Amino acid sequence: MYKHILFATELNETKSYIENKVTQLQQLTQAKLSVIHVVEPIPNVYYGGVYGVIPGLDSSDSIGTTRILEERAKDILQALVKRLKLTEQDLHIPIGHTSEEILAFAQKENVDLIIAGSHGVHGLQVLLGSTTNAIVHGATCDVLAVRFKE
Repeated sequence: MYKHILFATELNETKSYIENKVTQLQQLTQAKLSVIHVVEPIPNVYYGGVYGVIPGLDSSDSIGTTRILEERAKDILQALVKRLKLTEQDLHIPIGHTSEEILAFAQKENVDLIIAGSHGVHGLQVLLGSTTNAIVHGATCDVLAVRFKE
């Protein structure tokens, strides 16, 4: 049975449906549970999205921007960590390309199950691929793609 489960989460998804599955699998297996959210560096011209508008940033300070996004993600995910009864050490917020960081963490930490949300793939996503698709095809462990109910 699974010994280490990695829950790959976004900030803008409806997490309760996936959280319930994560919690049930963790309780069933008694596996260690880790949560990962990857902050992707963004062009300096865009400071919005799930992190909200970030006032007062110098457009030449991409390192500062990334740090602010990392802190915002950490703040937002604190409630999730509490609901899952985890510690700060179980929350990982690397910076980089999302699927690459998730796969690298899974490999390094001997994760044997990655759980990620799966959105319906439409339009440009069919051509460009999705994070969950990249994880499914790149992982050396099992992957559970939980479909969002619409």
